[in-house]
Amino acid sequence: MSSTLAGPLTDHCFTSVAHSGTPKGESITIAGVPTYLSTPQASAASAVDTVILYFSDVFGPFYINAQLVQDYYASQGFTVVGIDYFFGDPVHLHLNKPGFDRSTWRTKSVEQAKASVPKWVDGVKEMFGTNVKYCAVGFCFGAPYVFQVAATDMLSCAAVAHPTSLTEELLRASKVPLLFSCAETDSAFPATFRRQVEDILVEKKATYYFQIFSGVSHGFGTRGDPEVETERWAKEECQRAMVGWFKRFTSSK
Repeated sequence: MSSTLAGPLTDHCFTSVAHSGTPKGESITIAGVPTYLSTPQASAASAVDTVILYFSDVFGPFYINAQLVQDYYASQGFTVVGIDYFFGDPVHLHLNKPGFDRSTWRTKSVEQAKASVPKWVDGVKEMFGTNVKYCAVGFCFGAPYVFQVAATDMLSCAAVAHPTSLTEELLRASKVPLLFSCAETDSAFPATFRRQVEDILVEKKATYYFQIFSGVSHGFGTRGDPEVETERWAKEECQRAMVGWFKRFTSSK
């Protein structure tokens, strides 16, 4: 039986500070799944070179924080597609509702993701073709779906921040360079799990990169408080590192 390397969703997965900004992307549909699309503004008419598959946390790809992150990747020259496996029903629509059953919502959302991710990935490949490079990034809820795609021959590299529901089987099946962006305080991906992941990657002789931020907790990569310098810097450095990772493995040598 495959062992657990990152736990299930925790309370930190369901809290957020909304960021401010104006999204630049648009809503499209790929394989029947709502999708956020953000493209490089300066070269929108140019041929697509690299596509980033964005697997969001429980707040979804249309949450303002997620939109701004995807737009940042686009500003760095990438075309970004963010799958809405919640189909317009992200968690923040329910958090203030009395009697909200988080467990039921999560079970429904996991089933939706399991059903929609494979056909969506196929739809992305059909949309952009085989003459482009693909990378994937996932936050919290989205991390295991990154590893599913990383087990195929589609990706050049992948990155995750504060992952959940990661198993040894998923990790061992990955074929691509991996970046892990980690919080000092993370009950879903604590230091013990993190070190097990590192041991397996060393054993596999994988290409990998860990960054670990003190003073922040699970969710910092997309949902930290920008008014708190430590959280703001960690979030921004996380995203800068991911962009650098994507460029490292997609740039022409």
